[in-house]
Amino acid sequence: MTALVVAVADNGVIGGENRLLWHLPLDLKHFKQLTQGHPIVMGRKTYESIGRPLPNRRNIVVTRQADWQAAGCETAASVPQALELARTTDEQMFVIGGGEIYRQALPAADVVYLTEVHHPFEGDVTFPDLTASEWREETRQRHEPDEKHAYAFSFVTLRRR
Repeated sequence: MTALVVAVADNGVIGGENRLLWHLPLDLKHFKQLTQGHPIVMGRKTYESIGRPLPNRRNIVVTRQADWQAAGCETAASVPQALELARTTDEQMFVIGGGEIYRQALPAADVVYLTEVHHPFEGDVTFPDLTASEWREETRQRHEPDEKHAYAFSFVTLRRR
């Protein structure tokens, strides 16, 4: 199963200047619970924004730079190659960004684990639109702002129809 994990602002923005634009500790915990123990696929810019391989996961980085390397990571020249690599060790894999990687992986995705951040942000990276004719909502859990979370957000699971 191929899953996308993404947090998206109300206006479709997922990042800006190669970083996340919000800090939501429960979302980070949710991300960790979903992805730990499974392969993750990300673009080079996303990897560089994180700055290290994520522990307890097989880190696969998509890059067009043939000589690019990072300790604790495997590389792939394309999204299809990365997904194939991930499939060799696990039934379940997670695509974690960025924008272009999501666009290329979306046709192969079975599930989208979406965090809707209920606030618009200015940024330079967006997530592709998901159509109701292709995706059905399975679960939704809303969280209101509190002392650790400046914005309301919802965890939404979407499954391909």
